[in-house]
Amino acid sequence: MSLMRGVSCQVRQWRQARARWRADMQRFKAAQKEARRTGGKMPENPGPPPSGFALLPWLLMGMGAFSNLWQGKTANPWIGAIGLLAFNSLYIYVTFRAFAKVTREATATKAALALMTVLTVGLALGYGGSWLYFFPLLGLATGAVLRGPWLGQIGLGLTALAAAVSVYRAGWDAVNVAYGTFLSTMVTAAILSLSEAVRELREAREELARQAVEKERLRFSRDLHDLLGHTMSVIVVKSEAARRLASRDMDAAIAQITDIESVGRQALTEIREAVTGYREGSLATELDRARSVLTAASVEPAVVRSGTPLAPQTEVLLGWVVREAVTNVVRHAGATRCEITVDSTSEQVRLTVTDNGGADAEPSSPSPGSGGTGLKGLTERLAAAGGSLRAGPSPRGGFTVTAELPAEVGDLADVVLATAPRAG
Repeated sequence: MSLMRGVSCQVRQWRQARARWRADMQRFKAAQKEARRTGGKMPENPGPPPSGFALLPWLLMGMGAFSNLWQGKTANPWIGAIGLLAFNSLYIYVTFRAFAKVTREATATKAALALMTVLTVGLALGYGGSWLYFFPLLGLATGAVLRGPWLGQIGLGLTALAAAVSVYRAGWDAVNVAYGTFLSTMVTAAILSLSEAVRELREAREELARQAVEKERLRFSRDLHDLLGHTMSVIVVKSEAARRLASRDMDAAIAQITDIESVGRQALTEIREAVTGYREGSLATELDRARSVLTAASVEPAVVRSGTPLAPQTEVLLGWVVREAVTNVVRHAGATRCEITVDSTSEQVRLTVTDNGGADAEPSSPSPGSGGTGLKGLTERLAAAGGSLRAGPSPRGGFTVTAELPAEVGDLADVVLATAPRAG
């Protein structure tokens, strides 16, 4: 029953591989037709799925031994027939397991190869003649299974064994059997190793393409969240301010409406830049926007910046923190004052955003490695850049967000890729 289940599983795997190949061929033909129509680059032919069927035709080398059995020229024909059947069965078993790394390196496969070696030597010593050509077949199976650093030594040992048995049974005229054994061992291993390397490279290229798409999707979604979340908060706050001022100070209300128009135009520009992937925020710009939105929300801003100039990539990350922290102050804190401090040295920069609002109204402190957007997403981004983000109630009351970063951080594209969600 175990043997039948194994055969059934193998047949099912062949059918699945065949179905995948047919689907790949349909896509290849469609892509080839489109390339011819548009004059684009021709796609690569996926080729047939690798399997032991490619090595089955070589069993025809044993037709001489079968002919001798059929014509009654072999002594003890029942022993020869059983030996021929056993050799062919082992050959098929070994070669079909040679195309998957797990089964190729399994103990059962190597044990079958060793048994096949003993059987080949026994048949060649017992009968000689056409039976000697089982050695090249043994070499082919050996090259298909053993592709590691020991292949050279094992191939030479097998060649020496074939030469010794051939000379013993047929004299020096049979040395070509040894040459065929060495050639079949090495050539088979080289071709199959190269084919496997090509398949792995193709899979790696497809994986890189998939990661590039995932990276761009994540970049766009996070940029869009940062842009729209902050911009809509600014528009709401300034709209409320304009409504309050409209009845008693029309000029001030018009100024707020003008700011709303400016924010809307700037948001359109930033969204276009986010779509094309070229948005790079300036920390000075974000601090100016923070002053404006805090003032419109009746929150007194206090911005202090000191230290050495920052690298552009560091400014982008800190700009995200300022944008998100100020948005949370406006939305949740109910504060009357917000202090933003930027202190940088040649090695590290620290950004602190503190308000005097109700700490209970603020979002909870993000847990390390948690997903989501807002402060949680920023925690992941800063951690990927070698920094950290802490958010929680302040000892003096209110809420504090503290971000620390190295003075020099890597490419933001790498930061976004490092924080991409992993498949579970």
